[in-house]
Amino acid sequence: MKNPLLPLAGLLLAEVFTLSGCATSPMGRSQLTLMPDSEMSAMGGQAFLNLRQKTPLLQNQRANDYVECVAQALAREAGGQWEVAVFQDPAANAFALPGGKIGVNSGMLNVAANQHQLAAVIGHELSHVIARHSNERISQDMAVKQGLSMVQAVANPTSATGQVAMGLLGVGAEYGVLLPYSRIQESEADLMGLDLMAKAGFDPQESIGLWTNMGRASGGAQPAEFMSTHPSHATRIQDLNSRMPAALALSRQAQANGKHPQCGQSQGR
Repeated sequence: MKNPLLPLAGLLLAEVFTLSGCATSPMGRSQLTLMPDSEMSAMGGQAFLNLRQKTPLLQNQRANDYVECVAQALAREAGGQWEVAVFQDPAANAFALPGGKIGVNSGMLNVAANQHQLAAVIGHELSHVIARHSNERISQDMAVKQGLSMVQAVANPTSATGQVAMGLLGVGAEYGVLLPYSRIQESEADLMGLDLMAKAGFDPQESIGLWTNMGRASGGAQPAEFMSTHPSHATRIQDLNSRMPAALALSRQAQANGKHPQCGQSQGR
C-alpha cells in the first residue's frame, strides 16, 4: 500500500532546499549557507591548528619566503589578514580555510613551476573561502541528512519498500545533490582564482600550465568527471581558456598600476 506520508516528506525536503536562495555566490549562484561566519572561522582556525600539530612545517626559509610572497600578493587583493604555513608533505596540495588560513604542501612546489603557477593554486583555494564554499558544503550536508531523516521517519525503513526508498534516496543524495554542487564550486574557484591572480599582477596564462602539470603528476589517474568532485583537467583548461581574455585584461591593468610580483622560484625543497 502506498504510504500517504511520502508526498509530505517530499514537500518537506523541497522546502529545505528552497533555502538555497538565502545567499548568493560572487559568481551569482544561489547558495545554502546556514552556518554563521564566526563559527566557520573558529572551525577553520581549529583545523589549521590541528594540521600544524600533526604535520611538520618545512624548514627551508627560502621556500617559506617564496610561498609567503605569492600568498600575500593574492591576499592583498582578497582582503583580510591571512596566516601562511608550508608543510613538509610530498602530496601536491594546498588549501585555504575560513578565518584567514593558507596551507601549502612542499610537494606542490614540485608541480607549480613558478610564482604564477603557485598563484593559480593559492588563488583557487582563496576563492573557495571568499565564495563561502565550505559553509555551503557543510550546509548541504546538514540539509541532506535532515532530508534523509524525514524520509526515514515517514517511509517506515523497516519495511521492504522503506529500505528500497532509503537506498534510492541515498544514491540520489550522493550523486544528485552533493557532487554536482562540489563540481560547481570547483569551477567557480577556478574562474575566481584566475581573476584574483590577474588582479595581483600574475600571468593568468600560467594557470593552464599548472593544471597541465597537475594532470601529469596524477599520471592520468583521474576518475570519470561524473563521479568526481573536480572537473576533469580538460574541462578545467577549456573553461580557463574561455575566461582568459578578461583575465589578461585584468593583469595588464594591474601591471599598469605597478603590481609586478617578484617572488621568484623556490629551490632546495
